[in-house]
Amino acid sequence: MTIQIEYETEKQLEIPYEQIVRDIIPAVLEYENCPYEAEVNLLFTDNEAIREMNRDYRQVDAPTDVLSFPMIEFDRESDFSHVEDCVEDCFNPETGELLLGDIVISVEKVADQAEQYGHSQTRELAFLVAHSMLHLCGYDHMEDEERERMEKRQRQILSGKGYSR
Repeated sequence: MTIQIEYETEKQLEIPYEQIVRDIIPAVLEYENCPYEAEVNLLFTDNEAIREMNRDYRQVDAPTDVLSFPMIEFDRESDFSHVEDCVEDCFNPETGELLLGDIVISVEKVADQAEQYGHSQTRELAFLVAHSMLHLCGYDHMEDEERERMEKRQRQILSGKGYSR
């Protein structure tokens, strides 16, 4: 598994963010029964940069906590059965790994939301990574049923790895 982490802000997280990321990403893929080694890129940035991305890609001119950019379109959540039909688009030719997509996280939002929700920055970051990874696996939360299904998975993944409120 390849997890590329870039840190493009002067604002620092005072938690072992790389360890958290490398703990949660494989946990989500295992939980979702992904049959492939995967590649995920994660960028830590600040509110201003994520606001610009949110504006450019979602037409929402406001900072957000996390953005997900999936590389694969799913007909059903975590149904990886079709990816072998698009090897040239879905797999890295050099490593053979499944190209899941990119995650962008605002470090300022990690700190703000941890305080707002009354839990640690460690738990908040783990939550945001799990949430975003589920998006990369085809989940969404536009409808109540989708949201409930996604929230249940997030809780189970986080509790299974010891990240509790």
